[in-house]
Amino acid sequence: QVQLVESGGGLVQPGGSLRLSCAASGGIFSLYTMGWYRQALGKLRELVASIQRGGNTNYVDSVKGRFTISRDNAKKTVYLQMNSLKPEDTAVYYCNAYTPGWDYWGQGTQVTVSS
Repeated sequence: QVQLVESGGGLVQPGGSLRLSCAASGGIFSLYTMGWYRQALGKLRELVASIQRGGNTNYVDSVKGRFTISRDNAKKTVYLQMNSLKPEDTAVYYCNAYTPGWDYWGQGTQVTVSS
C-alpha cells in the first residue's frame, strides 16, 4: 500500500511559478512510474507529466517547455515545477504512482492561476 500526499498548490498570477511536491510512504517508491494529473472544473482528468523508474519523462503538449517533473527516490518524493503559468492551468492536481497491477492516487492540491 502506498500513500501519496501532495503539497504546494495555491493561488498565483499568470506568468508565475509554483512547485508541487508529492511525498510517498509505503511501498518501494523507486519501482513506480510517478505522474501528475489534473482535473479542471467540468473536464476530464488528464495526464500532465510522468516520470518512469529510469528517469524518462513525458509531458502533455500544453505544458511542454513550462513544466518539469522530477523525482528523488531517496526522499520518496516527486515534484512538478510549473513556470509561466496560465489561467488554463487552473485545476486540481493529483499525484499518481503506477506499476502493473497497482495504481495509487493522492488527495489532490488546488492550483489557481488568476490575476
